[in-house]
Amino acid sequence: MRIAVMGTGGVGGYFGARLALAGNDVTFIARGAHLAALRDHGLRVESAAGPLHLTRVQATADPAEVAPADVVMFCVKLWDVEAAAAAVAPLVAAGGIVVPFQNGLVTPEILERVVGPAHVAPGVAYIAAAIRAPGVIAHTGTMARLRVGAFPGGPQSRVEAFAAAARAAGIDIDVSPDIRRALWEKFCFLSALSGCTSLARQPAGAIRADPDLRGTFEAAVREAWSVGRAQGVPLPDDFVASQMRALDGLPAEMKASMLNDLEAGRRLEAPWLSGAVAALAQAAGVAAPVSGVLYAAVKPYLAGAPRPG
Repeated sequence: MRIAVMGTGGVGGYFGARLALAGNDVTFIARGAHLAALRDHGLRVESAAGPLHLTRVQATADPAEVAPADVVMFCVKLWDVEAAAAAVAPLVAAGGIVVPFQNGLVTPEILERVVGPAHVAPGVAYIAAAIRAPGVIAHTGTMARLRVGAFPGGPQSRVEAFAAAARAAGIDIDVSPDIRRALWEKFCFLSALSGCTSLARQPAGAIRADPDLRGTFEAAVREAWSVGRAQGVPLPDDFVASQMRALDGLPAEMKASMLNDLEAGRRLEAPWLSGAVAALAQAAGVAAPVSGVLYAAVKPYLAGAPRPG
């Protein structure tokens, strides 16, 4: 299968490497020092689930240099979605699909507008991975799972083909019969985890061990769950309890990607996470004070580390 990875960060780098190792024709789209390292030294994945080093990979900064793809794994940050969608549209015009693995909820709608609904199949990634150094992806723990699916009337057969290729590469993947619900499930959990870990500047272990932080996380999940239910998403009655169990199952050292960005002084995706919960709650007439505070706490850092004024 011919695959383009648009955004070779933790998600795209890890799963793209596994697909390339299995013999798929994978091109990594990256930039800067990371791109230079990929070209000069290949792609290295540090992982307790099995480290690997691809000594030679196809890598470019320009999607226009990439051949038409069966699948574009779309893994850019949320503020780059619009421009990146336009850049990859020619790659799938002949019948390929774009599978977005972003946080948040907005990307599928943007992609459908830019590349067309027939070329969009949303995905959800469950993994803690990040760029440790140029050309190196560090995977925390062993959790590495994908869910993919098509909206009603979408490209179901191409979703199944991608899932088959991923399984053949040893990737834990399933095809969701209700991908909208799967997106919301991830959104509820991640908006709370990213908000709490960033607020406390601490990983998951500290969040679950401290009663006040644990209560904050639970309240944030409940707020997002309430918003989803208000929008007609069939999130189950025991959803919040299941997410508390999920929190307890995370590696203690796991950090949400937003905390990694905060610590590195990079831009933050908070407007599409806790900020989105607060905004959607207001529109639905649902109370979400905890999510509002989590968002407000990181607003000075949205554009990166603030400079003395």
